[in-house]
Amino acid sequence: MIPAVISGPPVVMMHGFNHTGATFETTPDGREGWATYFARKGFPVYVVDQPGRGRSDFDPTAFNRAKTTGDASGQPPIPLYPMKDAWVGFRFGKDYPDTHPGMRFPVEAIEAYGKQLVPNMENTLKQGWDTAAIDLAALLERIGPAVVLVHSQAGGMGLGAVKLQPSKTLAFVNVEGNCGPISSEEVDHVFTKFPFLALWGDYSVGAYGPVGDARRNGCMASVKSIQEKKGTAEFVLLADHGMPGHSHMMMMDKGNLAIADFIMAWLKKNGVDAARTRPAPAGEL
Repeated sequence: MIPAVISGPPVVMMHGFNHTGATFETTPDGREGWATYFARKGFPVYVVDQPGRGRSDFDPTAFNRAKTTGDASGQPPIPLYPMKDAWVGFRFGKDYPDTHPGMRFPVEAIEAYGKQLVPNMENTLKQGWDTAAIDLAALLERIGPAVVLVHSQAGGMGLGAVKLQPSKTLAFVNVEGNCGPISSEEVDHVFTKFPFLALWGDYSVGAYGPVGDARRNGCMASVKSIQEKKGTAEFVLLADHGMPGHSHMMMMDKGNLAIADFIMAWLKKNGVDAARTRPAPAGEL
């Protein structure tokens, strides 16, 4: 989505585990999502479906072969969170269907949210999970310098992409995704070249699943390693900035647009603006 009047840098948004680009397009209860909100604020926006999901299809060869040969041994595992696991893992509540006190995810629309969850079919692709990082780097090569905004599982994929394209990365915004580990050499040659933001909601201390203590502490460690090399990096807990109660799916929470405003202000504060970019017209894609 390329605004008629551009006042911000291009932003590439990539979703996480069991999701598609719909993560950023709207909320389960019908409010505006980050994609259109950023575009209305003058930011060119590119919403990516990870390879193997949504509009970026999977490879059915292994399943068709199993059907014709009667041998299912070559079929890859296809993970999908059941709703009870998503509820706890994405920190809506400690136990299904209870919610954390003050939690701002629109649980009244949980059935609509469930319709967004899809299996992870990248396991059918030759390069598996690595495909997303390679393709994201190719997108940066095509459209020119951009902000890379990733969520959850896409954290590691985004890290891989910016390592391949540090000169095409204006900033890296990591929303509760994996932040490393990153080596000292990678800090020197990649992560001191652009601002790095690790953004976290509430309820992660002692949380079940991958979006708890280990990942949060890993993000803090990566931010510290970048700061020690005089790079620009910040670890942000939203509650410390007057925005408590946000879940792992903060781009859908009630208060999602305030978080978007925070990201935009952070980019401006760190000198990431439209003057440094030339987004590709829609026709070039």
